[in-house]
Amino acid sequence: MTTETPSHSIADPDIRRIRHELRRRVLDVLSVEDVTPAMRRIVLGGEDLADFESAGFDDHVKLFLPGADGQEAMRDYTPRRFDRDGRRLTLDFVLHDAGPATAFARAARPGDILSIGGPRGSAVIGSSVRRFLLVGDETALPAIGRFIEEARPDTVIEAHVLVTGAAEEQRFGTAAQLQLVYHHAAADQAARAALLLRAIGPDHGPEPRFAWIAAEASVARAVRTHLVETCGHPLAWLKSSGYWVEGLANASEKG
Repeated sequence: MTTETPSHSIADPDIRRIRHELRRRVLDVLSVEDVTPAMRRIVLGGEDLADFESAGFDDHVKLFLPGADGQEAMRDYTPRRFDRDGRRLTLDFVLHDAGPATAFARAARPGDILSIGGPRGSAVIGSSVRRFLLVGDETALPAIGRFIEEARPDTVIEAHVLVTGAAEEQRFGTAAQLQLVYHHAAADQAARAALLLRAIGPDHGPEPRFAWIAAEASVARAVRTHLVETCGHPLAWLKSSGYWVEGLANASEKG
């Protein structure tokens, strides 16, 4: 069951907030493959997906995982794809050095079990918004890839993505007009932010574009500040999230 609440004024982009009924689902691992050397794709399936809902490209499900201390650990992940008819949910995992999600992804084999919860809700951007700026790092690629693949033909997308090298670049099929630029940088966050700030300039298009940012928290803050204070981007047309915080486990920041 879902409920919808309008959340926009005349000057704001058309965004619908959809609330979903929460429940825990127990799913089977159907397949495991490496999309890139550091990105592993796991497809989950099961009848518990019969009433699963994921209406927004940056939705999050909660994964319930065994922790190192024997306690249950929870991590948020983006539904990369969902096939309701086939009862299949796809998740992409960035293979970091440590952590319960990476441990699960490295060890996962078909037949394994994973419990998930959510999404709690979705934010759906209406069809009147046709221009987008997407900015992120490897952790944002599942959401960025989903948005690009699901975009309408009248959509214009400019995307800037930080990855560690050419081997981590992904390509996406789309009906939209797409400009996808990858930027290569190692783990130093200041250097990564600087790359993006040099690449992103003011918007001179014929109509507003919606900016979506997701990366390490300090990088996301730097891009948000640059867009608002330097480029004059309206706050109502921007969503920024720190998907992870350097040096902290299971931490995030919402902009």
